[in-house]
Amino acid sequence: MNSTQGGAGQTVQPPPESFNFAQHVLGINAGRPAKAAFIDDHGTLSYGELDERVRCVAGGLTAMGIKREERVLLLMQDVADWPVAFLGAMYAGIVPVAVNTLLTADDYAYMLEHSRAQAVLVSGALLPAIKAALTRADHEVRQVVVSHPVAPIDFGEIEFNDFLTAHAPRPRAASTHADDPAFWLYSSGSTGRPKGTVHSHANPYWTVELYGKAILGLTETDVCFSAAKLFFAYGLGNALTFPLGVGATVLLMAERPTPEATFRRLTGAQGGPKPSAFFGAPTGFAGLLAHADLPDADAVAIRLVSSAGEALPAEIGERFKRHFGVDIIDGIGSTEMLHIFMSNRPGQVRYGTTGWPVSGYEIQLRGESGQPVPDGEPGDLYIHGPSAATMYWNNRAKTRETFQGGWTKSGDKYVRNSDGSYTYCGRSDDMLKVSGIYVSPFEVEATLVQHPAVLEAAVIGVPDADGLVKSKAYVVVKNGSTVTDAELKSFVKDKLAPYKYPRLIEFVSDLPKTATGKIQRFKLRERESVGTE
Repeated sequence: MNSTQGGAGQTVQPPPESFNFAQHVLGINAGRPAKAAFIDDHGTLSYGELDERVRCVAGGLTAMGIKREERVLLLMQDVADWPVAFLGAMYAGIVPVAVNTLLTADDYAYMLEHSRAQAVLVSGALLPAIKAALTRADHEVRQVVVSHPVAPIDFGEIEFNDFLTAHAPRPRAASTHADDPAFWLYSSGSTGRPKGTVHSHANPYWTVELYGKAILGLTETDVCFSAAKLFFAYGLGNALTFPLGVGATVLLMAERPTPEATFRRLTGAQGGPKPSAFFGAPTGFAGLLAHADLPDADAVAIRLVSSAGEALPAEIGERFKRHFGVDIIDGIGSTEMLHIFMSNRPGQVRYGTTGWPVSGYEIQLRGESGQPVPDGEPGDLYIHGPSAATMYWNNRAKTRETFQGGWTKSGDKYVRNSDGSYTYCGRSDDMLKVSGIYVSPFEVEATLVQHPAVLEAAVIGVPDADGLVKSKAYVVVKNGSTVTDAELKSFVKDKLAPYKYPRLIEFVSDLPKTATGKIQRFKLRERESVGTE
């Protein structure tokens, strides 16, 4: 691959053909063995200890008989064992499949089968879900390795630290190619099962160079804290690849990023250092600003704040700046592009927009004909850049639909403004993004109609008072039946990952449909827009 133009006109050289990203970041930090790499609720892991433990994981997986390019499932909360497991697999040329900790046993059963994972590395708190998944999946694994077990583990499972001490550190990294598969992340789709998005060893290198360094300006003096979890592409950059790429320190938080938990980290009340770089999502920022215990600006040490996952309403960015004196740097990335490719930047923020293309990436807005649209007209967003995934595993049709001759179709609609910035217009399909996580309306609708009182249902996204998208279900109840919105919300929570339940429910007598019986969600969206005028 050719060199790429980075920030400030600097040229970023590509990684060598023989390149292993785990080996790369360990080598960068070989000269700072005593420095804290990760601080979690259990203690501090230095860069020297990180190097040793990563190589022990690599040695253990290799000794298990797992071969290069085979997969292991990584289902862990945000603790230091997560990056150790992730990098350890990559160091051995084995492919970690990092998955969402908020899913159901059925979801994990599918992912086990789809990825053909040879082992599972799992947090003790999530062990019941993975054990249930293993009983349902038509697939067997060689080993289950449990991080911080919360109860005695059964025969056949092994505790993470015991796994490490049982194996000598692998003496050298697997000689992987920069384009070899390095890891998977699952990307949700509007229909069907999640898609296994395959990233190469070179891809995180490019995001570190083009965004972590060139746009955010992270350095080894930073302490990074990401409310977005490591299993997200966004969180993976914030709390692993970016800080390790510059030798910074990372605060990890296993618990949910509630305002109270977030404040404890930002103010140092948890016992660790105060973060200088904070990474969140708009829904989280709205919750922080609305909380009664919002700390004063002098109680925190943040110099840099990043946002992604959903479009940032201008009012939230402006309120945050007024309170803390720091801009929120909003951008857009995707699982398919690995991290942010269009962004505001420190010293150049235009709230209400997603900013400008990141150097090294090209942006096109295309109309229905496939041709570029003029400024001011909405178009489908396409991205060309070096960090694009190689494919969706075992899904040729979706791969060809998304990855088109060097361009990646994002599924978002944007408008280009006269100053070269871009403004978000919504999803190209009916997918919802709630609290930074994609939610398929079709999946929620299919669950709602399983309730014996429900005849039909349609789900759309509606803005709340802060301009953030929340899911709303329109429900038609069967004649003679009754059900409350609380009962339906509880029903969905029991069937799906809890975050997918509709935040609002409106009971209606019928739903707008086409002549062929398809629900017209756009008419429901029009009804909502009229109702808010």
